[in-house]
Amino acid sequence: MLEIRQLHTLRAIAREGSLAAAARSLHHSQPTITHHLSVLEAHFDAELVRRGPRGAVLTEIGTALLPHAEAVLERLRLAEREVRDLAERGKHTLHIGTFPTAGALLLPPAVKALRTGGVNVSLTEGELPVLLQGLRARELHAALVFSQPGDRLDLDDDFDVHPLLHDPLLLALPLDHPRAAQDRVPLDALRHEDWIGAADPGDPCDRLLAWACAQHAFEPVHTLRTDDYAMVQGFVAAGAGVAVVPRLALGAPRNDIAVRRLDGAPLAREISVAVLRTTAAPSIRELTAALTRQAVQIEQRWKQPVELAN
Repeated sequence: MLEIRQLHTLRAIAREGSLAAAARSLHHSQPTITHHLSVLEAHFDAELVRRGPRGAVLTEIGTALLPHAEAVLERLRLAEREVRDLAERGKHTLHIGTFPTAGALLLPPAVKALRTGGVNVSLTEGELPVLLQGLRARELHAALVFSQPGDRLDLDDDFDVHPLLHDPLLLALPLDHPRAAQDRVPLDALRHEDWIGAADPGDPCDRLLAWACAQHAFEPVHTLRTDDYAMVQGFVAAGAGVAVVPRLALGAPRNDIAVRRLDGAPLAREISVAVLRTTAAPSIRELTAALTRQAVQIEQRWKQPVELAN
């Protein structure tokens, strides 16, 4: 019969590269490590580790077994955390990640619904790479994430991704800009503009803008960079440049900038919630349902025939 300590042994050998190093990392003696490995190999009737003068490496069979061992150990770690939360606080704690604009408009009603239902919520705020890292490390049960239409998030099969909101990118212009009088602005007409972009040049919205500009044979020149969309709008109002801003990040548009749609193929990001399947089902279902309700309300408000700004 398999035991957890045998799986720990296999993982430690794979990570450390020798039985002696694995023993040190697990605070066991080397004979203990050898015993656990021998029992594991006897269970599968196969050699899992090949030992040599320079250390130990997993065989092909050991390599095939390793991801299953890691999945079992990770599932147990999550179970221990959830049970400990229940034992210590009397409530399940849901660890949720979000990026700022989604956290401001999408998440609050969902958190209220969870807390009303007796679920504690722990929030982690960060940009997309931080959230994806937290999900992969199983430090987050769920996270609001975004991607370009058609892109697939780099998450494994332990996660379900539920689409929530189609978030269009809109053009922010100074009020006195020559194109501010147009309802729709051709991107090609902006080839000589200074652009305000994200702090990270690899930001998905900036990459989408770069792709769109490339279709018109030019590259946007970013003269200022910030991740604070309030600051972006402030720079635009001051005439420091133009910017594309996700509709969700605009909030209530300022009265000192012009917000217009770009002519041509629509640019947008898809906002979703990624959830870990092994998390307590009722709380995840409530989270997803509450986020979906809020996303529908936001999209309905966007469809109302109201001027975006000026």
